[in-house]
Amino acid sequence: MDAGLLVKFFGNEGEWFGACVVILDADAGIKTSGPDSILSGGVKSYAPRLVSGRVQADAVCLLPDQTALLTVQQVRVKQSTGEISTKQTLTVIDPRHVVAIEFNDFSALDALGISVPALDMSEFREGQLVG
Repeated sequence: MDAGLLVKFFGNEGEWFGACVVILDADAGIKTSGPDSILSGGVKSYAPRLVSGRVQADAVCLLPDQTALLTVQQVRVKQSTGEISTKQTLTVIDPRHVVAIEFNDFSALDALGISVPALDMSEFREGQLVG
């Protein structure tokens, strides 16, 4: 992705921005489709892993010199004791490997100077893409 486009989205002041998904041209994200478990006799059963280039980020920061895109992810896990622990992950990404950014809303359109599309969500027609 063009560094100038990343600057439009995230600025060049080293500020943190909200949640998005950073899509890379590398296998960088691992997601499980369920919990791992221990079966009878101590046999371990591992949930299937899905490896992709999608990095889910709770916060994103582009360094002022545009040499790295920083992403932070927080995951809260409830232990068997009932205690909730928080795991925080910082990922340092080479901006040259970013191929797309997914935003949860249309706020990124403001950075590009593009108006929000007028979508009619009152009725759904066959083949209509609903987002």
